[in-house]
Amino acid sequence: MVEARDLVIAISNSGEAHEIISLFPVFKRLGITTVSMTGKPESTMGKLSDYHLQITVPKEACPLELAPTSSSTATLVMGDALAMALLEARGFSEEDFALSHPGGALGRKLLLKLSDIMHTGDALPMVGPNTLIRDALLEISNKGLGMTTIVDDKHTLLGIFTDGDLRRILDRRVDIHETTIGEVMIATPTTATPNMLAAEGLNLMQSKKISGLVLLEQNKVVGA
Repeated sequence: MVEARDLVIAISNSGEAHEIISLFPVFKRLGITTVSMTGKPESTMGKLSDYHLQITVPKEACPLELAPTSSSTATLVMGDALAMALLEARGFSEEDFALSHPGGALGRKLLLKLSDIMHTGDALPMVGPNTLIRDALLEISNKGLGMTTIVDDKHTLLGIFTDGDLRRILDRRVDIHETTIGEVMIATPTTATPNMLAAEGLNLMQSKKISGLVLLEQNKVVGA
């Protein structure tokens, strides 16, 4: 279905495709603007259309000069140019693209937030500062994130402790049965917010060379 507010782009290398030419009277009657893309400006389609985009090529890549090869590539290039010009004219943003392609890789990159994939509730590793290291290790093992957060009774973040930190304190021969997690925790860990894009979170982790992120809202732990 086409109507007056539409714009028709008609494509034919020769410009003499009868099945397309037969539609032009209908387009004219409906007041539809027409643009033709052909290799011959003087062709029937070139003359009938309101605007003509020339896609002439010297010869086809096909050695038989039969299959559209160079001409089809020129058509694709012109189509890309039109799409990019329209994108700029309409101020089409990354967010617009993501909304149009939510299931694709680019859509996920531009729409998926850390809040969509974070661990919360009982799945979130969390201990108090007075917890013995040995007991904190059970929390790390049970939750399977390779780390635990250390919080106060209001879930305010005090620090974190990771598998890597465990290796370092064992090298220092710290007694895990007598030492509290608050004595060995990292008090200034890298954190993020749930609203951060997942792609940005991944970039942050890679730049800091860490394997996990604690997510905060008003300095309270809400996810990891």
